[in-house]
Amino acid sequence: MIRFPDGAEALYTVLANPDSAFVVPYFDDGDTMLVRQWRHAWDESSWEVPAGTFDGDEDPLECARRELMEETGLVAASYTSLGSVHGAAFLTGRAHMFLAQSITESERSPETYEQDMEVLRLPFVDALEAALAGTIVHSGSVTALCRAARALEKVMGGLSPSSHGG
Repeated sequence: MIRFPDGAEALYTVLANPDSAFVVPYFDDGDTMLVRQWRHAWDESSWEVPAGTFDGDEDPLECARRELMEETGLVAASYTSLGSVHGAAFLTGRAHMFLAQSITESERSPETYEQDMEVLRLPFVDALEAALAGTIVHSGSVTALCRAARALEKVMGGLSPSSHGG
């Protein structure tokens, strides 16, 4: 039960959850990579950027590196912080977002529950359009893709497929 400044009371749920890291991999040719996994709370699968929760007191960047490798087999030489957000008003954890560049491919090392995860390489602009159009519905992924687009636009001056390898 919480009490508002006007004295009214209401039942309010707060869920303690660990911080997480979201990674938008960006290949030199303008592609990115998404993963598709089952979301039990939604009873459907979801296309998302690679992401996962911290292991203990893990550093946000270390978590991002680990999750990118586990879920996609990608290794990035360069990471840019895209800031962090809270996932929902009733969750305690923060989502830390990164743009990963200078990508090399390796073998995936998925966790047991990630074995059936699909991986899709596609033009970044297509992933961004899917986020803006509502095809990608995972809020952390939508936010990370939009922030990555802004970071890339500042560096490249635009994200048109014709000007960036698409």
